[in-house]
Amino acid sequence: MAERCAVIAVCGHEAGYGRALEGLVDPEVSVVPSGRELFRSISAHRRRGEETAVVPMTLGRDPELVADTARTLRAVAGGDLTPIVLTEPFGTAQHLVGWLRAAAGRVPEDSALLVTAPSGDPFEDAELYRIAALVRRYGRHALVEVAFTGGDPDPAEGVRRCRLLGAERVALLPAGFAPPEVPEPTGPVADGAGPLVSASALRRVLAERVADARRRRREHGDDGIAAGLAAAENHGHSHTHPPGAGHDHGHGHHHHGPGHPNPHQHPSADGAGQVIRSIA
Repeated sequence: MAERCAVIAVCGHEAGYGRALEGLVDPEVSVVPSGRELFRSISAHRRRGEETAVVPMTLGRDPELVADTARTLRAVAGGDLTPIVLTEPFGTAQHLVGWLRAAAGRVPEDSALLVTAPSGDPFEDAELYRIAALVRRYGRHALVEVAFTGGDPDPAEGVRRCRLLGAERVALLPAGFAPPEVPEPTGPVADGAGPLVSASALRRVLAERVADARRRRREHGDDGIAAGLAAAENHGHSHTHPPGAGHDHGHGHHHHGPGHPNPHQHPSADGAGQVIRSIA
């Protein structure tokens, strides 16, 4: 039997800094926000001599969470031989497209879709527009809009825009861990499409990330921290180019376990379907 491993789910804005995971993960999983709370949690487990796996709870829009987590683990791990691993992120942007397509498949075709997530930085919010475009491209709904909890447009404004575009019904698809609040009806009927990932699927994916990371460390001596430090290298202003500029620099690629799609690939209709089947 494998030795026990303490699991820490580290959360950013996509998981409401941990609030969105309440009641969804196993009780023995520590749910903490990034930063000081993560440092304290890791230190406590290591004082008890426990192997520890840390899972960045992003759905692919917050690479900075992964990098911040890796920096914290590097600070804690120095000089200590107690095993510690940084797992692959809970999800990638391609996973998110697949999950959203699965949710959209449960919504009547004549309804508009409002893909809704907690607001992040401008680049994270722009990424959600790209993801929503893929959901529309490979789906059957003619109208797919975007809204941000705590951002602009907010869900109420998103519903209003759908109404102006002729929608009579709007389904809010959560692109975060918590279902968005459905605005009071002021035009078309608005409905929530339920959680993006069920509690059972969330626990299963979490366990898979931990198992893969422990196997990687055991077989290859890789604790995942070096790859995590590079997670946000191409995120933000450093990765924008003026008009006409070339794109001749290389992209760093992380290690991906079996079944993990390359996050730099753009999913085809079949590829997104494979993601749905593998993690639904």
